[in-house]
Amino acid sequence: MEKISILGFILAILYFITTELACNGHTHIDNNVQYEQKALIDFKSGLKDPNNRLSSWKGSNYCYWQGISCKNGTGFVISIDLHNPYPRENVYENWSSMNLSGEISPSLIKLKSLKYLDLSFNSFKAMPIPQFFGSLENLIYLNLSSAGFSGSIPSNLRNLSSLQYLDLSSEYLDDIDSEYLYDIDFEYFNNLFVENIEWMTDLVSLKYLGMNYVNLSLVGSRWVEVANKLPSLTELHLGGCSLSGSFPSPSFVNLTSLAVIAINSNHFNSKFPEWLLNVSNLVSIDISYNQLHGRIPLGLGELPNLQYLDLSLNANLRGSISQLLRKSWKKIEVLNLAHNELHGSIPSSIGNFCNLKYLDLGGNYLNGSLPKIIKGLETCSSKSPLPNLRKLYLSYNQLMRKLPNWLGELKNLRALYLSSNKFEGPIPTSLWTLQHLEYLYLSRNELNGSLPVSIGQLSQLQGLFVGSNHMSGSLSEQHFLKLSNVEYLRMGSNSFHLNVSPNWVPPFQVKYLFLDSCHLGPSFPAWLQSQKNLEYLDLSNDNISSPIPDWFWNISLNLQRLNLSHNQLQGQLPNSLNFYGESNIDFSSNLFEGPIPFSIKGVYLLDLSHNKFSGPIPLSKGESMLDLRYLLLSDNQITGAIPSNIG
Repeated sequence: MEKISILGFILAILYFITTELACNGHTHIDNNVQYEQKALIDFKSGLKDPNNRLSSWKGSNYCYWQGISCKNGTGFVISIDLHNPYPRENVYENWSSMNLSGEISPSLIKLKSLKYLDLSFNSFKAMPIPQFFGSLENLIYLNLSSAGFSGSIPSNLRNLSSLQYLDLSSEYLDDIDSEYLYDIDFEYFNNLFVENIEWMTDLVSLKYLGMNYVNLSLVGSRWVEVANKLPSLTELHLGGCSLSGSFPSPSFVNLTSLAVIAINSNHFNSKFPEWLLNVSNLVSIDISYNQLHGRIPLGLGELPNLQYLDLSLNANLRGSISQLLRKSWKKIEVLNLAHNELHGSIPSSIGNFCNLKYLDLGGNYLNGSLPKIIKGLETCSSKSPLPNLRKLYLSYNQLMRKLPNWLGELKNLRALYLSSNKFEGPIPTSLWTLQHLEYLYLSRNELNGSLPVSIGQLSQLQGLFVGSNHMSGSLSEQHFLKLSNVEYLRMGSNSFHLNVSPNWVPPFQVKYLFLDSCHLGPSFPAWLQSQKNLEYLDLSNDNISSPIPDWFWNISLNLQRLNLSHNQLQGQLPNSLNFYGESNIDFSSNLFEGPIPFSIKGVYLLDLSHNKFSGPIPLSKGESMLDLRYLLLSDNQITGAIPSNIG
């Protein structure tokens, strides 16, 4: 009995202890939950949330609030992801409605397990990056890109020794649609700078560093030595950072993990940094938009892992394209050497680039003809040359002679740019078999012949540019049969005749339409009545001798450029001319008569010269011509003074 009593006593004690521990543990977890929840609520209270993105931030289940993730079963917050889901440059209205701003509460320090913080693409309106971010010591991921922060980047970020991903980049204004720039406060763009970059050497775990358009002009050449001391660095993005002078070389190359280096849009004025040829893991190199000069090293073509190379718009980089393209380029997918000083003819060995998707050699001094036959049949698994090529840019060179038939064998081609060369002869019929073709640029060459009807089968075509050649022939409705996606049609300065029925309704809605010198007359083309998206229209020198129909003024409201010059257009212009923005309108060299329009709006330049207009300019003060800056009236019968605001 005594043994049973002792055993029962021990069991009772054990039960009491385990119950007490369990209760204390539960209390501890509850305290943590309250602690983490309060920190998040304090953080939310400082934010301005016009679209109520954080409407789910209520109740006790904070691990299920939008943008919040917790470590399983603990209640510890490990991730806050509140990036704006709409990039500003694409859909400004959506971005604005989802935009967070306001203050960032230091309560985030209380989230001891926080590893991931993303506030990108919001607008913290020129406020500095909070100093307390340097106390979030467990952070692995920090993304503040394009969030509107300004000022000096705090050096205490050096404390984030576990950080693997750091993005403080801003956007480049040229990447944003100009129509949105009027609505965007410039406080929404990061205006960050670095005074001293040495602190970054403490970020020993860093793999990704994004600082595009952060001002590093005070750093000088130190950025290379600092990057060289980051043993795990895989990606380095320093585009548009106001770096200048000679391209620095490290004392020794320790960037063994570096796969991506993007230092475009700076002001480097030196030769290509050949030390990069010793970084064998490089997959991507972008040193475009700089001032590099000297020869492009042939060793680039032997880097074993290189997939992306952009050296465009340096203007002074030299090299023989024949020598460059005879290298192996085993994995190259994107090769952009545009707008430099490359010379020579393109070799047939280019067909061996089995992985190539994008090739841009435009704006150089390439000469000779394209090779009649290119290699690749014996090299690429598809048994066809350049099987993956999507875009080929060779415009603005000195290439000549006939276009080869193998262009039609590039079955995955989406865009072919051959404008502003000296190509001659007919367009090879093989081109009209490229069913994926979206853009074809052949303007400003010496091409002749006609267009086959089969062009009308290219249903994916969005832009056709064959203007300023020596082409001729009749264009029928069949030439446009399936071109429902065409938005850009430039066929002028040839000798085409458009032969369509009076009631023809084109399958397309074009924005740019250039049919100058295409013999459209004598009647004004009735099919234009169906075109609702016109922005640029050129029907000059088209032998049109009728009045402009009334319906035309209903479709002209969006026009930014209109050229109807050098026809025999008759009759009077309407009393009111209304166009879009600051339009350039040319009615010169016709047979218009009567008074000048009473009201002219949205027009920057109006050319009415060489007509039969008569009478005075309606308003000497120009109240109805506020947008008009240039009015050309020579060779008319105009009386009176020109308004003072008009040149």
